[in-house]
Amino acid sequence: MIDALIRWCMRNTLLVLLAVAGLLIAGWWSMVRIPVDALPDIGEKQVIVMAEWEGRSPQDVDDQVTFPLVSSLAGTPGVKNIRSMSGFGFGMAFVIFKDDV
Repeated sequence: MIDALIRWCMRNTLLVLLAVAGLLIAGWWSMVRIPVDALPDIGEKQVIVMAEWEGRSPQDVDDQVTFPLVSSLAGTPGVKNIRSMSGFGFGMAFVIFKDDV
C-alpha cells in the first residue's frame, strides 16, 4: 500500500507540489486569521470596585463607604466571595464570582 502511494507521488510530482503549496497557503491563512489566546487567564473571575473619599481615615471610609458597598454587592447573583480593604481616603471591594457565571 505504501509502495503504491510512493510510486504515485513519484509519477505525479506536479500534483504533489500543488497539494503541498495548497496546504502551506491554508496553514498560513489559518495562522493569520484565527484568533488564538496563547496565554489563557486561569485566575478567578473578579470585579474590583474602588471608591475614594479624600481626607478621611480608614475607619471612616470602612464604616461609611466600604461596608455599605460590600453589603449591597453581597446580593449579586453568582458571587462566591467578597473581600474588602480600606485605607486613607479610599476603599476597595474585590467581588469574586463562581466559575460558571
